[in-house]
Amino acid sequence: MDAPAIHPAVWPQPAWPLPRDAALEQRIDALMATMTVEEKVGQIIQGDIDSITPDDLRKYRLGSILAGGGSDPGKRYNAPPKDWLALADAFWEASMDTSHGGHAIPVIWGIDAVHGQSNIVGATLFPHNIGLGATRDPELIREIGRITAAETRTTGMEWTFAPTVAVPQDDRWGRTYEGYSESPEIVAMLAPAMVEGLQGKAGAADFLDDRHVMTTVKHFLGDGGTTNGKDQGNTEVTEAVLRDVHAAGYVPAIAAGAQSAMASYNSFHGEKMHGNKALLTDVLKGRMGFGGFVVGDWNGHGQVKGCTNTDCAQTFNAGLDMAMAPDSWKGLYESTLAHVKAGEIPMARLDDAVRRILRTKFRMGLFEKPKPSQRTLGGKFDQLGSPEHRAVARRAVRESLVLLKNAGGLLPLSPTQHVLLAGDGADNLTKQTGGWTLTWQGDGTKRADFPNADSIWDGFRQQVEAAGGRAELAADGKYATKPDVAVVVFGEDPYAEFQGDLPNLMFKAGKSGDLELIKKLKADGIPVVAVFLSGRPLWMNRELNAADAFVAAWLPGSEGAGIADVLLRGKDGKPQHDFHGKLSFSWPKRADQYANNAGQAGYDPLFPLGFGLTYADKGELAALSEDPGIDPDAARTNLWFDKGVATTGSTLRLVSADGGAMDIVHPHATTSDGSVAMEAINTDVQEGARKFAFKGAGAVELRSNTPIDLVRETNGDVFVVATVRVDALPAGAKASIGAGCGTGCQGEVAVGDALAQLRKGEWTRLGVQLKCLRVAGVDTAKLDMPFVLHGSDGLQLALSKVTASTDFDRKVECPVR
Repeated sequence: MDAPAIHPAVWPQPAWPLPRDAALEQRIDALMATMTVEEKVGQIIQGDIDSITPDDLRKYRLGSILAGGGSDPGKRYNAPPKDWLALADAFWEASMDTSHGGHAIPVIWGIDAVHGQSNIVGATLFPHNIGLGATRDPELIREIGRITAAETRTTGMEWTFAPTVAVPQDDRWGRTYEGYSESPEIVAMLAPAMVEGLQGKAGAADFLDDRHVMTTVKHFLGDGGTTNGKDQGNTEVTEAVLRDVHAAGYVPAIAAGAQSAMASYNSFHGEKMHGNKALLTDVLKGRMGFGGFVVGDWNGHGQVKGCTNTDCAQTFNAGLDMAMAPDSWKGLYESTLAHVKAGEIPMARLDDAVRRILRTKFRMGLFEKPKPSQRTLGGKFDQLGSPEHRAVARRAVRESLVLLKNAGGLLPLSPTQHVLLAGDGADNLTKQTGGWTLTWQGDGTKRADFPNADSIWDGFRQQVEAAGGRAELAADGKYATKPDVAVVVFGEDPYAEFQGDLPNLMFKAGKSGDLELIKKLKADGIPVVAVFLSGRPLWMNRELNAADAFVAAWLPGSEGAGIADVLLRGKDGKPQHDFHGKLSFSWPKRADQYANNAGQAGYDPLFPLGFGLTYADKGELAALSEDPGIDPDAARTNLWFDKGVATTGSTLRLVSADGGAMDIVHPHATTSDGSVAMEAINTDVQEGARKFAFKGAGAVELRSNTPIDLVRETNGDVFVVATVRVDALPAGAKASIGAGCGTGCQGEVAVGDALAQLRKGEWTRLGVQLKCLRVAGVDTAKLDMPFVLHGSDGLQLALSKVTASTDFDRKVECPVR
């Protein structure tokens, strides 16, 4: 499909709610009249706290900082709230320091407070947006916004990168759970409520005051409509679909006075949104009258054709007002300054961007405010996870639950019974809170990181014991005495962005042990309630068949006790709370129903948009087909070697010094010239790794049966991670890790020094950034060999796993771009 022309005149015209303020504009005029071009350029650059210091800010006078996923004070994901506030003060003081000249222009700090102030230990964590969409409750969403703003202000930030108003159309997308619904009408209903909760109501006395934060509606435009649900992919829809479906949330959000909008990573028919002038300028700012400023996503400008992370005049000329340049801020500042001085970025465009940013800062009263710790809520850490806030989050959990099956009226359960809680999600805050929680991916956390939270088990235990019943926890289902009923809590492990993209809607590719757990308990004569934690609907026919009752609980956040509120009767034997939630995404009947949206041709879901039982409904469900409609083993993931063998779709190959290659199917092999010998060795499982002994130059290759596109992973700072054990590394031995992309297309990075620093005989996850391989000449859009290890005489190295990941123990230092 050719790229359609954009016709601004056919787009909606929401009314911007903030009339021109002559006094405010005069203040901006007076300030800008005395600002140097260097100061102006500084205002349109945003750096990340992991790469910029307060002293840097004193020199470069940037307009904003952010704390991206994984960026924390002291590089500690669980840094205490006081450390965040102290850092906020330090950056504010730097921005107001005029001892070396310049103007005192307060910096603004942006953060992904996307389901509560989710970066901070102890904060109230609300259900992710997919769960909030199931509530259909704008007033609840408005209250959640108010609380999120208050808790964000306690730690010193004035700006959240929320709400996401994407309208996901392919549930394979790893960001599906960040969207309220597949329905543009539901997104349009909830988006303005969240904007008003976070910012206050435009025109009201408390609008953007010290108890509120400025918002970011994101990601403009079409992030939920990419082909095949590929994160950062290409949205190939008509202008009408882009307008009517994907822009649905922006119209009421603009009318509510959202102060910023974030440009999206995706392309529209091949043109990256960070460089799309027709949509950023002509439509958003022109036709739609957006009066805030447009901020970029994490180095998103670097993906524009002809740009790099440190040089992109095109993005500003297209209409971006502030570039999110987390680790590239200095280079981008310098190149942008040069472009302005050369006239390649017109002064009028720079002034417009600066004016939009300053206007927001003046609206927030930041020029008159003291440092963050001295503002109304600064340091009021009792706001974090307060009983009042947690009660609202618990209500949100109750309202978000969707009942899909209730055979025989099993639910609600009597709390006077012996109730078994089983499954790996029953007592697992990491799993129930999901991605964007303390860490980018939401993984690597522990129970102590959630001091103001209840797991699902906590809620059941408290209520069952209070009613005189018996609650038992056994994640593996191995109970001490036979229970009257079992509640099995299971689901997806945390993920965020492209790392959550799926090839199909199979749950864990059909290899989860949760189904077997349900069946085992059923075989013991125990009724089973399945509680499914997920960031999207998945093909669950087998689990639906096996369980007596099935609840879609999404990603409920910190208040897992809200589930017991609905599933358990009260002491009086009556339901405490009925089911309220209705599906905001259609549920698939096959694992290949990726695009499964109400109104589409051939719409045939298992459960349609809006489905959700209550206790008054008959909860029987006829036996479902257990044919997923696909070959579950055909799906390729970015795991190429695991437990000593190549994964499905990959081939392990040994290459001799003379170039002779042999594909490996047995656990022991040697090249024809003896230069590389391989043997199976045990790890925590039998033959869980392969050891390679080099007696000359040789290579170990992992070949993909079909080319792999890892461009988005490359742009997203993903690594090729090899789990290795060095057994011998003679002085002078050479080793490299590389990749191949077809005939004459390959590259490698030397890893000998990195291997020499590892302890011999110990397993280590060694990471080589994909960007390094790109610098070395690899085209990561068409990898046919995602991994190759070159070695020389005397090297002995064992390998147990090779994958694309951001989780590693040690990385190889190498140039990136």
